[in-house]
Amino acid sequence: MRLLVLGGTEFAGRAVVAAALERGWEVTVLNRGRHRLPDGVRALRGDRTAPDGLAALAEGEWDAVVDTWSAAPRAVHSAARLLRGRVGRYVYVSSCSVYAWPAPAGHDESAPVVEGAEPDAGQTDYARDKRGAEIAAVEAFGTERSVLVRAGLILGPYENIGRLPWWLGRIARGGPVLAPGPRELPLQYVDVRDMAEWILGSVERELSGPYNMVSEQGHATMGSLLGACVAVTGSDAELRWIDPGVILDAGIAPWTQLPVWVPPGTEMHDSMHSGDVSRALASGLVCRPVEETVADTWRWLQGIGGRAPQRPDRPPVGLDPEVEAKVLGE
Repeated sequence: MRLLVLGGTEFAGRAVVAAALERGWEVTVLNRGRHRLPDGVRALRGDRTAPDGLAALAEGEWDAVVDTWSAAPRAVHSAARLLRGRVGRYVYVSSCSVYAWPAPAGHDESAPVVEGAEPDAGQTDYARDKRGAEIAAVEAFGTERSVLVRAGLILGPYENIGRLPWWLGRIARGGPVLAPGPRELPLQYVDVRDMAEWILGSVERELSGPYNMVSEQGHATMGSLLGACVAVTGSDAELRWIDPGVILDAGIAPWTQLPVWVPPGTEMHDSMHSGDVSRALASGLVCRPVEETVADTWRWLQGIGGRAPQRPDRPPVGLDPEVEAKVLGE
């Protein structure tokens, strides 16, 4: 297989490149050249925000392209139009944020979506941009040759948002830890490597259309996630499970100050941790145990000095130690 990856050096794109190389695929990457690529990758240079940023793609044919763009839809619009006659399938890594808020519990791919930005528009907001990029991919490649990967929470090595790295770092420090309850709260996420494997499988099986891309509900819980963090770090952390009402009354923001966690019984939890993923599971998605995701992320963090990279377009996450201590009564 001949694969073109637009980006391919940070998180999701990096995992796709690594998985494709393991399969023996011929991999070409277009990016700005700011990060080192693995051996065996053909590197093309280009800045998708520049007027002639796709000049390096003027020639060449590929079986598929994988695009993880998450800003102005016009970047996807330009790439898709340029490549539509020379690429077999366009795989766009979108987001579950394209569903109209709030998405009901159990929502599948037929749930209503937001009104997308125009495909050739500049940057607006995350949800409308992602939906606009979906429209751009489908307009160029049609419904039969486009795959829309509507990812939810993505975890794993090389994460550049900081959610699981923050929890690992906090628990590694030890002592009493504010653990947002309930312990059995079900989570949905996808290990970035499992998503990458599914993406390559979608190319091989010539899939098309939208797919919710997270684990089935209950694959992990807050308890199993944080318990795995304690186990791999070997710290003396004491998880103190705090009622959601106490956390919210303290003014602590779910998802950002306490990454991954959203309180049960809320629209936010239904939208982010209660989706129907039967279509992805039936088409080959296999999710590794949470313990493996946590252990591999911890191993990677240790290898880079313990500080995870941070995307400049995303705000930092995590809870201030003074706020945590106050809630815990320390």
